[in-house]
Amino acid sequence: MPQTHTAARSTADFHHPAPTAEVLAAGVLPWRLTGQDFEVLLIHRPQYDDWSWPKGKLDEGETLPECAVREVREEIGLHVDLGLPLPVTRYTVGSGKTPKEVWYWAAEAGRSVPVPDGKEVDRTEWMTVDQARDALTNASDVEPLDYLAAAHRDGILRTVPFIVLRHAKAKPRSSWSRAEGARPLAATGKRQALSVRRLLSAWNPVKVITSPWTRCVQTVTPYIKDTKRGFKTNSAFTEKSAKNKPKKARKEAANLLAKQRSTLLCTHRPVLPAILEVLGADTLDAVLAALPEKDPFLKAGAVIVAQQALDSGGRIVSIETYDVWYD
Repeated sequence: MPQTHTAARSTADFHHPAPTAEVLAAGVLPWRLTGQDFEVLLIHRPQYDDWSWPKGKLDEGETLPECAVREVREEIGLHVDLGLPLPVTRYTVGSGKTPKEVWYWAAEAGRSVPVPDGKEVDRTEWMTVDQARDALTNASDVEPLDYLAAAHRDGILRTVPFIVLRHAKAKPRSSWSRAEGARPLAATGKRQALSVRRLLSAWNPVKVITSPWTRCVQTVTPYIKDTKRGFKTNSAFTEKSAKNKPKKARKEAANLLAKQRSTLLCTHRPVLPAILEVLGADTLDAVLAALPEKDPFLKAGAVIVAQQALDSGGRIVSIETYDVWYD
């Protein structure tokens, strides 16, 4: 049976460890700038006659980020990339006896035109923050809105993701007699790579950098095929290079961060300490709360998502970690 994914996220203002509620949902706060106006998009649900955010419960085998992107696409036809994580809301459902969590993200909508599905959502409306605060039906929906507005004021809302991916499960070293760099994914790892593809689509990283070793290249291949994007290999992120030249791995990781681009970096467990050191440099301890601290740091196929604020010099303003579903 598949194992449930785990998740954690942190910013300077909050830390959410792995979800524990019986009912999990995910959603998005779409935002845009029109001239000097900062606006957010609310939806109206005829079944409840309320104004809220696009959101919904997880499907079987789905991660929280995947759910958030899917729900906004299905409900109002917007294709968005997840940005800054927002506070999780918690309340009870089912006669007040069942705990529920909704995990939210900011998502820049740009010039996209929402198209309500006509069933779950019959109307949408762009509003100022003050208008939205007054219009929201449920008080719990105000907290992520206030955080979104504060992030906009503080210049940390417009971000790009820097994603670190540990390759999927490889064939055991004990059963492999050829070159270590050619050791491929195991059957489980190939299935994980498909889950990784779906998870990565929530952020849609544009630049893909990977260790040239086979198991890393095979891990990003499904995503590359889906997006029809190219990738570059960098030998600084191989196990051998990280062992013999750890400074080079740190330097190359720092160079990638400095470019402030939407980036995916796929590497190996022994390389992770060097990359984590770079992520931790000049980053607030509170932001780093979701960063793994102990070996192996990430499970096979898991990711770290660091959001860099473009209007604040590219500083890291949030950290998220996610596992994929696995056998």
